[in-house]
Amino acid sequence: GEMGVEGIQGVDGKQGEKGEQGSKGEKGDLGPAGVTGPSGPKGAAGSKGGRGAPGKKGSRGAKGARGDTAKLLRSAFSAGLSKPFPPPNVPIRFDKILYNDQEDYNPSTGKFNCSVPGAYVFAYHLTVRGRPARISLVARSRKVAKARETLYGQEIDQASFLTILKLSAGDQVWLEVARDWNGVYVSAEDDSVFTGFLLYPD
Repeated sequence: GEMGVEGIQGVDGKQGEKGEQGSKGEKGDLGPAGVTGPSGPKGAAGSKGGRGAPGKKGSRGAKGARGDTAKLLRSAFSAGLSKPFPPPNVPIRFDKILYNDQEDYNPSTGKFNCSVPGAYVFAYHLTVRGRPARISLVARSRKVAKARETLYGQEIDQASFLTILKLSAGDQVWLEVARDWNGVYVSAEDDSVFTGFLLYPD
């Protein structure tokens, strides 16, 4: 026969038994960041890195203390004549001191006394007038260099000489003129000068 009229809705049934686990769903969105955890223990030292590039030049340091000058050896003199035509065959006494701070030159004897062994430069510039001049440079009582200037009448000229000598402590050096060759001159406008200085010590 024909389908009957729908009946009245029945009472809800009892909850059924737990079904089987469904299939795994898709990965969810990333959650918010958690609180920072405590620092872990210090790791082992890594291997030594390569050499870095040179750094920039540092600023200039402060000026250092004054060094010890006691080891700086000095010896020098320069002296002129005060009177013309000095006596022959004895040291010429250049008694007008231009420089003699170490007092190695003795103006009363005309002799240089070596106190610092080494190589020395000796030089003279002499005015010669009216008569010849034969000049000798004497070291250790030996004439090591000789020169002469021949003049007569009222002529005036200059005689110059320069040399290097190796000296030991106690050696003496001086100038002298020979007898009858004694035209070494000096005046208010003409000087005659003897000079020596230490080039370098031994």
